[in-house]
Amino acid sequence: MSSETVCEVSTKLVDLEQRSIIIFLTKEGKKPKEILERMVAVYEVYCRVKFWSKQFKWGRESIEDDPHTGRSVEATSEEMCQKLESLIWQIVE
Repeated sequence: MSSETVCEVSTKLVDLEQRSIIIFLTKEGKKPKEILERMVAVYEVYCRVKFWSKQFKWGRESIEDDPHTGRSVEATSEEMCQKLESLIWQIVE
């Protein structure tokens, strides 16, 4: 089961929707500036049109984020909370 919140999933879906539009308009030959103007007119938000348009021009087909390597972003596991609490009590005593 995923630990993502409903808000995080919703945000990812919006990102994927916008990237789908960007790849479509890029393949139609639209410039990033024109794509951005259309995206702002419809969604009223700014997104990374220039970055994604360039990626798609270079041949990228996936609209998914690339996997990240390294340390996990989440630092609020039960184990970490217990370690932190233990360290705090050592300092206090």
